[in-house]
Amino acid sequence: MSAHGKVGGIFLRFLHTILKKGEKTAAAPCAGALAPAPTGRGFAPAGGLPQLRLKGAAGAQGAAAVWTPKDRKGQITLDKLGKTIKTSLAVISCAASLPLFVWGSNAFRPQLAAFTSTVGKAAAFLSFPKTTSRQTVTKTEKPQTLEDLTAAPHEKLPETQPADPPQTDEQQTEIPQIELPSPDPSEIAALPYPEQLEDRDGAIETVHYGKYSDEHYFDLKNGGQVRNCTNIPDKELFELSEQLPDIHTDPSGGQPQVLIYHTHTTESFEPYTRDFYDASFSGKTTDPDMNMVAVGDELCSQLEKEGIAVLHDTLIHDYPSYNDAYPDSRASVEAILEKYPSIQVVLDIHRDGIQRQDGTRVSAVAEINGSQAAQMMIISCCDDGSGEIPFYEENFKFACMLQSQLETDWQGLTRPVLFDCRHYNQDLSKGSLLIEIGSHGNSIDQAKYSARLLGSSLAKIIKELEN
Repeated sequence: MSAHGKVGGIFLRFLHTILKKGEKTAAAPCAGALAPAPTGRGFAPAGGLPQLRLKGAAGAQGAAAVWTPKDRKGQITLDKLGKTIKTSLAVISCAASLPLFVWGSNAFRPQLAAFTSTVGKAAAFLSFPKTTSRQTVTKTEKPQTLEDLTAAPHEKLPETQPADPPQTDEQQTEIPQIELPSPDPSEIAALPYPEQLEDRDGAIETVHYGKYSDEHYFDLKNGGQVRNCTNIPDKELFELSEQLPDIHTDPSGGQPQVLIYHTHTTESFEPYTRDFYDASFSGKTTDPDMNMVAVGDELCSQLEKEGIAVLHDTLIHDYPSYNDAYPDSRASVEAILEKYPSIQVVLDIHRDGIQRQDGTRVSAVAEINGSQAAQMMIISCCDDGSGEIPFYEENFKFACMLQSQLETDWQGLTRPVLFDCRHYNQDLSKGSLLIEIGSHGNSIDQAKYSARLLGSSLAKIIKELEN
């Protein structure tokens, strides 16, 4: 190699070293800002038992983490840092090209390849999703499905940060702590959440699903819609929807009224709001800070703040055997209902998996009080004539009541209630429903915010159904 070539190689290696340090500097604040905050519920560090807690006026333990003005100030600082580093990268890239014009590229092509790779990685850490303009469609060409939605009415929404629902000032009832079985530490560590998910393998589209207007749907009198996939006439279901369910709660009695559990416990979310996904991640983890347990914790915390006693089953039902998930969760629910007959509402909390045929994943979002919340869908199962779901009409009434309350409190938060001949263990109790919160394109923070909104509305229903 000529003397000029050696000088050019040394120059590129020097820039490569600087960029490697810059890459680490750019990555560190993003990881810290986007990491999920602990909820204070569920799993103890040494695999301890989750406990039921009602917090009085002075009890702040286990409260849900929220964004504060200080957090937003930090985010602004992070954005400025990102712009500064991006500018620096552009200047360095121009400087790096100088040896190419002076001495030619063949002499130090290996150094140039390493340099280019590092620039790309550093820039990836500084890429943030762009907001899009709103687009409203009021007619769907094809009905939505549970796992694959290829066309539906929606709006695109800008990105915002979650906020807490308003709190009531009602006197809360203190009750004894209740322990439920929890997973072994080895189970929790079985499927860790990936440390890095920055490969841009596919797109995530942020949309809002609005009102449907075809024959598969009908409107509820007090807000919300139902998608009827059964042979029962809409008129008959509408008449049922106007009736109160045969559910009698006692929220002031100090005993558990609600059971939250997760048949598909390992279902997970994106680490933060963005417009791409990394296909190396299966979308499932046993990490309770990033799967459905974290969402359930937020729901339970909100119910407790509203004075409702709740139990949270955090057992992992879908790992290692996904096919045994429903039989496994059924056994857990049966045991809990037998021990705590005061429970009147049983909710199986999941997340959906909405993906278009071209591989684009959908982040179903509603803007609530200036913050992005993951849209949710209630599933109420109809008996198929076998008599295996004897309470299906009461469950349907309860689903419609909850749907209307959610739409009254947080307009646009829900997708239509899905009423179909499925099972999902809804024969075990009145007040049994499955609720899909968000999809695998939503962020964990969007799902947790929706869980708090759900808890606020559910608390009103439980108090309305009091004996």
